[in-house]
Amino acid sequence: MTGRPARSALVRSVHLGGARTRAELAEDLSLNRSTVKTLVDDLVADGLVSEHPSSGGGAGRPSLVVDPIPSAAWVLAVDAAVDWLSVSAIGWGAAVLADLDYEAGAGPDPADLVRRIADAATELTHRVGSAPRAVCVAVPGLVRSADGLVRVAPNLGWTDVPLGRLIGEAVGVRCIVANESDLGVVAEHTRGCARGVDDVVYLFAEFGVGAGILSAGSLLGGSGGYAGEVGHMRTAAGGGLCSCGSNGCWELSVGQDALRRALAMPEPATPSAIGHALADVAAAGGALPERYIEALETGVCTIVTMVDPRVVVFGGLFADVLRVPSAMARITEGVGECLVGRQHGVELHVSGLGRRISVIGAAELAFAEVLQRL
Repeated sequence: MTGRPARSALVRSVHLGGARTRAELAEDLSLNRSTVKTLVDDLVADGLVSEHPSSGGGAGRPSLVVDPIPSAAWVLAVDAAVDWLSVSAIGWGAAVLADLDYEAGAGPDPADLVRRIADAATELTHRVGSAPRAVCVAVPGLVRSADGLVRVAPNLGWTDVPLGRLIGEAVGVRCIVANESDLGVVAEHTRGCARGVDDVVYLFAEFGVGAGILSAGSLLGGSGGYAGEVGHMRTAAGGGLCSCGSNGCWELSVGQDALRRALAMPEPATPSAIGHALADVAAAGGALPERYIEALETGVCTIVTMVDPRVVVFGGLFADVLRVPSAMARITEGVGECLVGRQHGVELHVSGLGRRISVIGAAELAFAEVLQRL
């Protein structure tokens, strides 16, 4: 491997693995040291990396450590959620250069969201001292990946919004738009507990319920971008009218409102308040109502049987639910008894990436394109 492919491989290795010596990079990429030296010298000349002696105490000349310069190439990562808006400048190597967080969510007016993101981009560009190479926006809706058209976002009231084009024109760089759960699985695959695993399901619940599915290392989008909309599986005939217009959707039984009712909390209840209530249940060694747990178990086992993942990661309010020991035990038992679980086992994990998971995933999806050009 030489030339542009070798440079791209080294750039990606530094981005994902962080600062390492030339010798470590040569071993990881199966390149000879002279090739790595030439590539690194070029990156230094381009202002993308710096080098400094290793702090190791071995005999002889210390190895040079290759360190990414985050501000030399950064992306704008946006989480346009129902209940909040987060905009971050993320440098290559995953360094957070600056953050802006807003209590008001994406809102019903796409034009207003575009304006807010453009203003945030201007402020972050000023803080960092250079312009972003790309933008990626997480949204709670169905997205056409080719051009960032949000086909429908039921919880925002959007239909056929050309968000990718609008934000790209407003900020002045390419804009990628993706479903928030898809970005969750990207984050877990690159920076989380499913790192390096190529068949992963990320299940997420907050205002709605969704899944990001990685199959053989690629995001599963489906013919129209609808793959992963597991919250809208029909699981209960006559189970009530969902915001999507269908009856009996799974999120009506396991989503935010279902959890609020299961915890006997008054309406309205924020995700944060529900999370605290679930933590109290876990601390007291309690359990959630059977009706809720049964609905959750049924849905998870259905998804596992259909997708055949090696790892399932629970995020958002589902992470809080699975931190209740009795809930984790019940879901683990159910998955272990389904067809896929009996064949080779499925690992269940609670996400450790927290509320910023969509921002992390957005940055990584943007860098998947940007790194090829460095």
